[in-house]
Amino acid sequence: MRLPLALVLCLLAAAGWAQAPRTEVPDWLFPRNPPAPANPPPADDTKPIHLPNSDAAFTAAQLLNRFSAPDWHPAAHTPMPEVVAHGRPPKVFACGFCHMPQGQGRPENAPLAGLPAQYIIQQVEDLKSGARRGVAVNGYLPTDLMIELVQSLTAEDLKAAAEYFAAQRMTPRTRVVETVRVRKMDVVGWVYASSTSGATEPLDERLLEMTQAAELHERRADGPLYIAYVPKGSIARGKTLAHAPGTGCVACHGEGLRGVGLIPPLAGRSPTYILRQLLGFKTGARAGATSGPMQAVVAQLQLNNMIDAAAYAGSLQP
Repeated sequence: MRLPLALVLCLLAAAGWAQAPRTEVPDWLFPRNPPAPANPPPADDTKPIHLPNSDAAFTAAQLLNRFSAPDWHPAAHTPMPEVVAHGRPPKVFACGFCHMPQGQGRPENAPLAGLPAQYIIQQVEDLKSGARRGVAVNGYLPTDLMIELVQSLTAEDLKAAAEYFAAQRMTPRTRVVETVRVRKMDVVGWVYASSTSGATEPLDERLLEMTQAAELHERRADGPLYIAYVPKGSIARGKTLAHAPGTGCVACHGEGLRGVGLIPPLAGRSPTYILRQLLGFKTGARAGATSGPMQAVVAQLQLNNMIDAAAYAGSLQP
């Protein structure tokens, strides 16, 4: 049952540092790839793969190489630093492999484009110290790999990557759609994709972000590839939460949720990612020095309220 919106706003205003009972982290928020075969055949390293509207070409093996970020549109961004383009073998993967050369990210990781450089640096330092942890109950490989990677990341490489991503322009990759039912989904590349069965199921109180083109997702294409399905009315309810007097998101993240100073912009970013971060603050998985204000805000929020907030933020233009 949904918490009435008027009651939500009252609770927000009175929340302060009060602690609510621990919120369960839903497993549906972390789609996991099916187990890989024990001895997979080597990826092809001879046949070039092309994408529409790109002059680049990569082999299947190159698209799987974590030490080389596939860059389909190199003219769309400034030159990548070495750590973004190729990482530092053997332990530091190319930042642009997961977060994309333009920093737009994908639903399984963080969109970094346009975030303040010092904010990015602080989050990586929190991951390294343990002040920021993964929120998934049973772990989640994309997050686990990032936590492992940062232990070997130098301060110089972190500064170069943070300044590069901060200078890139965020463009939305996800369209937010309100619905009652969704197609049953498979998992491809750590995100949902429509099942070939064509069957549907109730969305209920979930936020499911899926790729519209599984093959393009697997080939690490850029551009708007994703849809986030949310319950009916989520965007309007999220807007009311965001503009609640004194406690709404805009009080810190600014009008249009476009960020203020070192407070990060939220507009147009992956609703899945935003929801995971709200749950991180709620559960204490995000407990860095700057987490206090957000912990106070989410203390009395239920999961459905967080879905509404994430849907609204994701629906905005950066």
